[in-house]
Amino acid sequence: MVPKPKAMLRLEFPEAKMGKIETDRFQFQYNEIARLKSQTSNSLELDYPSMKGSIFINYKTVERNLEKLLSDAQKFSYEHSVKADGIMEQPFINDENKVYGMFYEVTGDAASQAQFYVTDSTEHFVTGSLYFYAKPNYDSIYPAAEYLQNDIRKMMETLRWKK
Repeated sequence: MVPKPKAMLRLEFPEAKMGKIETDRFQFQYNEIARLKSQTSNSLELDYPSMKGSIFINYKTVERNLEKLLSDAQKFSYEHSVKADGIMEQPFINDENKVYGMFYEVTGDAASQAQFYVTDSTEHFVTGSLYFYAKPNYDSIYPAAEYLQNDIRKMMETLRWKK
């Protein structure tokens, strides 16, 4: 008998086909494999049933509270550092469309593998988080986390404020 060679599970996800979501205050492109599970005037949830994950997005109006909104978003991202192996910050700047923010990539067995915020610094503030509805096991969810992190980056890149 010959032992089988060690192998890694290869997960392949479909190429992203982009659609558009519009709210009263902003719009962005999203991967159409996601389902818009819920939407209110200040929040929405994009569900990825095949990956057992969701991206939660929340909107807040900037009313002389930008420092607090930024502080809360940063604090929330680092609450995951207890279980995380690392958190990588990636600044985002789109001067042309006045979209500025930060993307946090979380590695390790944290509850959330990514968070982000974007703002125009004067009126609008959007935060988002990626969660899987499974016990965090980074090795198992890594391919899906990486795929959905790319979706989040695309959302940030295509986000436009409404006047």
